[in-house]
Parts: sequence; structure tokens; C-alpha cells
Amino acid sequence: MNGGHRGVPGAGSPVLPSCSPQKICSWMLSCCLALQHLAVQASLLCIFHLLLLPTLPEEPPHAQATSELLARSLFACGISTVLQTTLGSGLPLVQIPSFEYLVPAMVLSSHLSLSASTNRNGTAVASACPAPHCTVTGSRAALLREVSGAVLVSGLIQLALGVSGMCGWAAQHCGPMVLAPTLSIIGLSAYKEAAFFCSTNWGVALLLMFLAVTFSQHLGSCRLPFCAWPQARRGSTEPSVPTLRTFSVLLPFAGVCIVCAILSHLYIPWESLDLAMAQLSWANSTFHAPWLRIPYAGEWGWPLLTLRALAAGIAMAIGCSMNSVGCYVLCRRLLRAPRLPPHDCNRGLCMEGLGSLLAGLLGTPGGTAASIANTCATGLTQAGSRPSVQVSALACVVLGMSPRLAGLLTRIPLAVHGGVLCVTYAVAVGTGISYFQYADIDSGRNIFIVGFAMFMALLVPRWLGTAPAHLATGWVPLDLLFLSLLMVPVFLTGFLSFFLENTVSGTVEERGLLSELALQKAGAGDHHPCGESGEASHAYGLPAGLRRLLPSSCKAFPCCFLCPGSEEEEKEEGSHAAEEGTAAPGEGTHLLPKPGSGELQLARRPSETEMPVWHTVA
Repeated sequence: MNGGHRGVPGAGSPVLPSCSPQKICSWMLSCCLALQHLAVQASLLCIFHLLLLPTLPEEPPHAQATSELLARSLFACGISTVLQTTLGSGLPLVQIPSFEYLVPAMVLSSHLSLSASTNRNGTAVASACPAPHCTVTGSRAALLREVSGAVLVSGLIQLALGVSGMCGWAAQHCGPMVLAPTLSIIGLSAYKEAAFFCSTNWGVALLLMFLAVTFSQHLGSCRLPFCAWPQARRGSTEPSVPTLRTFSVLLPFAGVCIVCAILSHLYIPWESLDLAMAQLSWANSTFHAPWLRIPYAGEWGWPLLTLRALAAGIAMAIGCSMNSVGCYVLCRRLLRAPRLPPHDCNRGLCMEGLGSLLAGLLGTPGGTAASIANTCATGLTQAGSRPSVQVSALACVVLGMSPRLAGLLTRIPLAVHGGVLCVTYAVAVGTGISYFQYADIDSGRNIFIVGFAMFMALLVPRWLGTAPAHLATGWVPLDLLFLSLLMVPVFLTGFLSFFLENTVSGTVEERGLLSELALQKAGAGDHHPCGESGEASHAYGLPAGLRRLLPSSCKAFPCCFLCPGSEEEEKEEGSHAAEEGTAAPGEGTHLLPKPGSGELQLARRPSETEMPVWHTVA
């Protein structure tokens, strides 16, 4: 999914402070950005578990089990994020259980709960489970083990898709007419959940949205003098980043949570919970959970691998792979980074597969996938940093080893979750719409592809949600597979737009591929001796120590799809050699061509001078 784009990403854009040489100041900024990522990630994790747990059988509340379940998810997400940012795609992507995991998990758990709680006469029968280690058939723990088995299967399939190179191949065949509807539907697919959580208190949700929009848009260029972040290279104390825009998600999040805490302390009723919302209670999970418990595989029993879990796992893998590749493109687009090479895309999916394997072995009901919300928050704040994501990953690992600390995240008001969804997923919708500019949207071919793909993606899940019994093939695993796939809007949009875009005849200009060809020619010009592949190697390359050990082992299958080819390695070596003779950052910049002169003016868009570039200084 490397659709067309016209500009050289990040050319001439201001850079965020790096992490050297003033490590104290730069790491302080990274920690603040990490806290912002952690807030969005915690909100998405709570949403996932709040929507999934009510579909499981009703049992006596075990507070520690809920907190430990959330802690295990945090632990797996933290490990997966570290793998993704170091050995995976290299993009600053936070890992969470995405909605593409939630839908198949809910379909599977609802089917298992219905079959386990109904006797021959059709009356409901409650099954109790005294401890999280029980193996009673039909109990909540047994159903969680089968859902974890589906997560384990999805991790294996994602790993196979990445190693085989299918992920990178599919990404290269996705143009603007595939990216535009897919990214738009990724954002629109969360509108039901957003409205559901905002309905607990629209005043709280609207306050968060108002503050986020004000800080990021109206006050985006405001620089507070008392929040000056020293510049790492120059050693000055001038404000290098606009504070309000950089923390336009963290400040509203923290402010609204403080307001809700004050209202609760004063016993002022501010949250209205109906019958559906009352089922989302965490049942005082903080007070009974242990302070320290290191999760390990098999503690709650090993995952159950059944045909039903296999069907749900296949649906999870397909939906999450499409969502993750879309998130890679979204992150690259928002941060104006170079195009993602196929081998980096394959590595990223492999790391997500490993994260899902770990999550399944730990007994969590969701795997790990790239977080759309965190990526959109990065685009909204225009502050992308790999070190900050890695710091947030370490914080997740620490919280994952303390269920009581992880239980504190359950105190976040439900309306805040809805506000976070509204603010972040709106960026994905806008980014998808922006891809229409590269294609001929007046073409009847393109109008039909976009309209049909998006309409069916909204129609089919709505129909199956109201009448799931209409989909019955006579074999339960096949029913679960089709239902899990057709209930995911991202799968429907991606499949239909990809199929129609690559089968319906159309010119290169009509499909929006001329801008991509022009960029490739511009990258091979005199101003960029190594082309865009040199920039990509710096942005997405493996660590230097690991890169020296891999070339000899990357020539054989299956590692050949995970490492750059011989030609790319030569270009990378040439780029390193060229860098040795370049001036230090900030020196000799008067020798560079001006933004409005010559060939550089054709390769850049005017808006890029206002957007910060993504830095990858580790």
C-alpha cells in the first residue's frame, strides 16, 4: 500500500529534538510523548475488554481476573511494540488488540456462550467457575482459552504471510483507489463504538473533543515560554516545538479525567449508565489484584485449538493484516516518511505475528496489531518519535507485571474513551479522503469502485448484525469464518477495492499512478543520488549491529523476503558513503537549493514546510 504521493516526504521541514547530545531534555520530551501514547493505548485496551467481556458467560465476579487479563494484554503489547520498532517496520507504531481482533472474538465467544448455556429444552443454564484456572466446559476461563487459541492461530498465519512475502506483494499493488476507501472505512468503522461510549456523558466527551481541536488546530502554532524544550544540537532554550499542539491529546485527556475525578469526589452525578452500560463495570478490580505478578505462558491453561478457533483465527489474521498494512501507509503518510519497502512491510507483519503468538500463549483474548488511534494521534499532534514509542512500550511491560497498577486504567471514564475515538479516528477518515486527489475522481470507473466498496462495507455488517442466522452453511467452523470476515468493514472495503482496481481496465492517470512514477524519476535525479531507497534505508533499516550479521543469511528462502536485496544493499552502502562527506546538521545549509528554486519546487508541496518530519534517532 504505497499509493501515489507528490512530494518528497519531510523535505525542508522542522525536526523535533533528537535524543542527543542533551539526553536529559530530549528524554524528558520523549517521556511526555510516551505518556501520551500510553493514554491512547490504555483507552483502546479498555474499550476492547469492555466490549468483549460482556459476551462471555455470566459468573461470580472475580476482580483479580479482570485486572490480570488487562495486565497480560499490556505486557504482550509492550513486547510487540519493542519488536515492531526495532526489528519490524521501523515505524513508530504502538501495538494493541485492534477491532479486527474484537469482531471474530465476539463472534466466537457469543457462539460458545450460546451453545454452552442452553440445554436441550432451550432454557439458559448458568455455569460457575471458582477460579481463573478452572477447565469446566462452558466456563468463562474455558471460553477464553479457545479465544486465545484463535489468537495463536492468527499469529501463525500472520507470520506465514510476512515470511512468504505476500504482505509486501499486496502492498505494492495498492494504489490511491485502494487506499482512499480503505483508510476512510478504517476511520468510519469505529463510529458505533464512539457513540456508544460517548452516550455515558456527552458533555465530558464534547469537552475532550473541544480541547483537542482547540489545542491542535486553533492554537497549533502557540509556543508557551514556560514550556520551552531545549534544542539538542544547538544547546539553546528556544521553544523548538509548539507545546499545545504536541500534547493536544495528552492535555485534554488528563484535564477531563481530573474534572471527572473532582465531580466524583464531590458526589456530583455526572455519568448516566443504562442497562447496557451497567454491564461494562470493572467491579472494583483495583483493590484485590496483586502488586506484582509476572505473566508466563500456560499460567491460565494452554490455548485450545479447535476447528472453531481455527476459523476465527483465520478471520483475525486476514482482517488484522489488512488493518496493519493500512496503518503502515497511514503512519508514513502522516509523518511524510519515505515509502515503505516490501521487505520492511513483511518484517512488520512478522513481528505482529510474534506478538500475537505471545499474547495467545499468555491467555489474552486479543493479539497485537498496529494501533490506528495512536497513529492518528501522532498525525494530529505532528510529533512522531520512535524513542517515545519505545519508552511507552517499556511502561506497558512494567504495568503488565503489576495487575494492581494496570487496574488503575479501569478508572478512566467511559466518555473519555468515546472522545478519544472521535478525535483520533477522524484523522484516518481525512487521510483516506486526501488520496482521492491523486486519481481521476470524475471517472465513472473510480466513482463505482469507491462507492460500491464503501457502501457494501457498511451494508453487509449491518445486515449480519441484525440477522446472523441468515448465514448458515451447515458447518459451524465455516459459518464462523464467513461471519467473522463479513462483519469486518476493513476486509470488505480492502477486498472489493483491491479486486476491482486490479481487474477493471483503466489508464495509469485514471488510477492515480502517475504521481508515483514521477516520484520515482525524481528520486533517481541528480539531487538524490541514491534515490528514495536511500532515505528508506535510514528510516526503516535494521540496527547496524544486526545488519552486519544478516546479509549472508538473507539470500535463502524464507529470509529473502524480510531483508533488502543486493541492489538495495549497494544503494544503502552508497548512501552511507555519501553521508561521510556531508556537513553536520545545521552546517552549510546555505549551499542547499532553496525550496522555491528549480527542480525541488516540483517535488515538494507547499504544505510540507509546515509539517514536522519524523525523526528516527534512537
